[in-house]
Amino acid sequence: MKLLVIALAGIGDCLIATPLMHELRLHYPDARLDAFVFWPGSRDLLQGNPHLNTVFQKNLIKEGRIRALSYLLKLRREHYDITLNTHTQGPIHYRVVARLLGAPLRLSHRYECHGPLDNLLVNRTIPQDYEVHCVENNNRLLGLLGKQPLLPAPEMEVFLSPAETAWAGEFVHRHRLEDRPRLGLHVGSGGTKNLTLKRWPLEHYVALLKELNRSHPQLAVLLFGGPEEEKAHAQILATIGGQSIYPVASKDLRQAAALMKHCHAFLSVDTALMHLAAAMKVPNQIVIEAPTLNKTNLPWRTNYRVVPNPMVHGRNLDYYRYDGRPIKGTTEHLLACMASVKVDAVYAAVVQALGGGALPLN
Repeated sequence: MKLLVIALAGIGDCLIATPLMHELRLHYPDARLDAFVFWPGSRDLLQGNPHLNTVFQKNLIKEGRIRALSYLLKLRREHYDITLNTHTQGPIHYRVVARLLGAPLRLSHRYECHGPLDNLLVNRTIPQDYEVHCVENNNRLLGLLGKQPLLPAPEMEVFLSPAETAWAGEFVHRHRLEDRPRLGLHVGSGGTKNLTLKRWPLEHYVALLKELNRSHPQLAVLLFGGPEEEKAHAQILATIGGQSIYPVASKDLRQAAALMKHCHAFLSVDTALMHLAAAMKVPNQIVIEAPTLNKTNLPWRTNYRVVPNPMVHGRNLDYYRYDGRPIKGTTEHLLACMASVKVDAVYAAVVQALGGGALPLN
């Protein structure tokens, strides 16, 4: 038996698929179980996962149509018996990939954009459900195989190496952060479609950090992110600096994950790093509500609080669904939407998450 988990959407979506991978291994202990991902970061997070045999990674868009098709036809020669398209992969292109790989059983969710052609691309489907988390949507695919979830408390899984754990410990020691409360912060968001518009304004982050620096001078803020956030981090450092802000120059997401385990709290919008912080069990997460946030993509099985967005006001699914379309609204409207979350509201949530005036230590 050969099974392939197709997780070609975002890095966070791939991380959310790890409980399904664990379930499949429990149900098919002797099977070959592989994963196919789009982003190098997704491949990195699956490194060392004991439930998988092989992780294939290819940016099919960057490859171009001819080379992408050639790669898929090569992968087709692995002769998988079952492919599973994980949540969320709404656009039809993901199901075209499944059809090209040619497994006899091709599982997928049905999205709003599902049409007659989709029935030719995949042959066992279940409706997605916006009322349950993506982890649960993924596990519902098991029913299409006549299986039920076995894990009583499914968790997102990243298997860190001793070297990665040591790197994180050395970071904390080098900056003398052992006795200081530590807040992880990610100012970015996804860069596909118009997802950059769900970022909280950088000037709001600066105002927040200034206030935290004044009221809680012992608080250390760790700036997580990649090359996309370097400019924003430079602006923050130029404005605040001092001994409170620490950019995290991690080699990859695995090192970042190891360092997150040393954080007392983590602040972001809904991003891959939000999900990674949840997987690392950061004890307090603060999520600034963006139009893309809904029940399916909240932090999984961890303590979190959402700072409400007054302009979204419960209409998240009116703004964004998993149909391949961008966030609805003009650029001006979406920027105003994120700016409507006030600094005072986020400040109060951060202080509350960290225990009021007396910030807790591990």
